[in-house]
Amino acid sequence: MAEKKNGKNNFIAQAGILAAAGIISRIIGLLYRSPMHAVIGDLGMGYYQTAYAYYTIILLVSSYSIPSAISKVIAQKLAVREYRNAHRIFLCALGYVLAVGGAASLILYFCAGYLVAPEAVPVIRTFAPTIFIYGILGVLRGYFQAHRSMAQTSVSQILEQIANAVVSVGAAYLLIKNGMGGMEVPADEAGKVDRAVYGAIGSALGTGAGVLAALLFMLGIYWLNREIIHGRIRRDRHQNVESWGHTVGMITGVVTPFILSTAVYNLSGTVNTTVYTKWLPGIRNLSTVKISSRWGIFSGQVQTISNIPLAFASAMAAAMLPSVAQMMAARDEEGARHSIGVAVKTTMLISIPCAVGLFVLARPVTGLLFPTNQKAAEDLATLLLMALVPSVVFYNLSTLNSQILQGLGRLNVPILHAGIALLVQSIAAAGLLFCTDLDLYSIVIANTLYSGTMCVLNQWAVRRTVGYRQEIRTTFLIPLCASVVMGAAARAVYEIFLMLTKSPKIAVFPAVLLGGCVYLVMLLLLRGVTEEELMGFPKGHLLVKAARKMRLLR
Repeated sequence: MAEKKNGKNNFIAQAGILAAAGIISRIIGLLYRSPMHAVIGDLGMGYYQTAYAYYTIILLVSSYSIPSAISKVIAQKLAVREYRNAHRIFLCALGYVLAVGGAASLILYFCAGYLVAPEAVPVIRTFAPTIFIYGILGVLRGYFQAHRSMAQTSVSQILEQIANAVVSVGAAYLLIKNGMGGMEVPADEAGKVDRAVYGAIGSALGTGAGVLAALLFMLGIYWLNREIIHGRIRRDRHQNVESWGHTVGMITGVVTPFILSTAVYNLSGTVNTTVYTKWLPGIRNLSTVKISSRWGIFSGQVQTISNIPLAFASAMAAAMLPSVAQMMAARDEEGARHSIGVAVKTTMLISIPCAVGLFVLARPVTGLLFPTNQKAAEDLATLLLMALVPSVVFYNLSTLNSQILQGLGRLNVPILHAGIALLVQSIAAAGLLFCTDLDLYSIVIANTLYSGTMCVLNQWAVRRTVGYRQEIRTTFLIPLCASVVMGAAARAVYEIFLMLTKSPKIAVFPAVLLGGCVYLVMLLLLRGVTEEELMGFPKGHLLVKAARKMRLLR
């Protein structure tokens, strides 16, 4: 396990590796969502997503932020070659997650009845053991990320999604078939509920199976590198060996703000789930089954699609964190400002065209990933996705800047900003749901307000912390102009192929492919990226070579 060479833009290549794995993982997740949805139905998806929301929040406050927190503190020790202290942090972190993850799993299991409706209780209890397993996995991922080596995390993510996909669909099918005596949907409401619960439990088993598969892989990687790790420790001549007590205190002091920030940042989803699925039916006297089905469309389909571009922002944030932490430890503020600017620009170069592409191709994308014979459901998913598009850009930028602030040592600032944004979105969601007929569009507006508020506050805080001012023209304006042209071209290509093939599922592929080519050409024509920046991308030399042949670079 070799540490990556220092370089201001090295994290771009590492982020590319992690982003590729994240996108592949999300594509796998999308591909299996369609057969899973076909097996368990909208009601089953509703129960699954409701339980998953509470599982997520417990995971967030116990283990989810561990990779980021551990990579930050270990990277600071690696910057000064304190390998013994770095490994001591790793061991203490394992003890931390074993204690906290075990307690969180027990809390989720025994408090399930207080969190969700009775039908979803067995589903949420199925999720409980996964929290314990995830904590150990998170420490191992953070340890390798601290060395600025993202390949291990990338492969584990893909393995996690493959195992999740196979087990989710297979277990749901087997449980429904054995529990109900067949796959037919019962005519009575009680039978529909029982069938949906069986399917949701099977899907929840898939989540645990995926995390377990990833953990086994990471343990194997650590075992293969144990000689290198312990060799470095033996050669470490630093006299300042921190005590176990000091190390535990440091981990707690760093992990806690990370956890609180991530928990509050993601609490908006839990608030929206509670307001829509638990409060709205009682206030408006609506059917809980109908509400759960509609929520399944929004959270299981629309949000799943809109979260695809977030894979790149999350990867960029994970790759940036140890780099920025090391630069600040070395008091290299100029290097930190340069890296922040590159990271923000690269994130926007990906996020803006993704948002425009989802807007112009919303219907064929939802139809491809979540096919259904119900036109009303397809129309609802399409319109919700189009309305949610602005939040794609806001979430990506706010996610990146939250991690940047933590890398800069401003651990509590993202917590404050997330709390302010949560208050704004909660008031908006409750007010619009209870006082208007916007229904799920109220949640879309609340999500956009939340992500937009976080985006503005985080950007402002980063600027104040290191005197960083983001360049506007090539970071935002040129990508937006290029994306508009791309969107028009993609829509035109889609309509042409739709007339030729009569199949939206076939027509969407050439539209996406040619749209991407148009975007890259427009970006180069408008001088949105330089040759040096293009070289920083994965396989950048091939991109530069192609651009030169097309005379798009001067």
